[in-house]
Amino acid sequence: MRIRILFEGKTKESHLRALQEDFARRIEHFTSVSLEELPTLRGSSKKTKSGLTTVERALLEKLRGATKVVLDERGRERTSEEFAEWLGREALRGTRELAFLIGGPDGFSTAFRQEADVLLALSRMTLTRDWARTLLLEQIYRGFTILRGFPYPR
Repeated sequence: MRIRILFEGKTKESHLRALQEDFARRIEHFTSVSLEELPTLRGSSKKTKSGLTTVERALLEKLRGATKVVLDERGRERTSEEFAEWLGREALRGTRELAFLIGGPDGFSTAFRQEADVLLALSRMTLTRDWARTLLLEQIYRGFTILRGFPYPR
């Protein structure tokens, strides 16, 4: 199973960027992971008849066949153990690619969220994009260590 994390904007803070790179390297021990910067979503494209922006439409085309997990405050919150179980089920189902999508300050359109396979909330609290990326990577790593019985989650 391949994991892609797609996000708008670069991580500006060097300590968070270092943490993200560290967790990405750790995840590589379990599965392939890539971090991909998205073009700016807000105000950069027109909405189509479907309610999607042209950038969102292109992104959906790019992710055809992937399980799309949109991070959204309205999504389902999971404990670390529930998230690990979900990762394990996706792997057992034969999911080839999990694409985690983190929007910019304005998030994704309602139409785009409806195209998601999963809406996931990391927290009901508001997180910056940089912190959301870091927390997501840590939770993915934690999920794999829980599945493998490693001592990290303690």
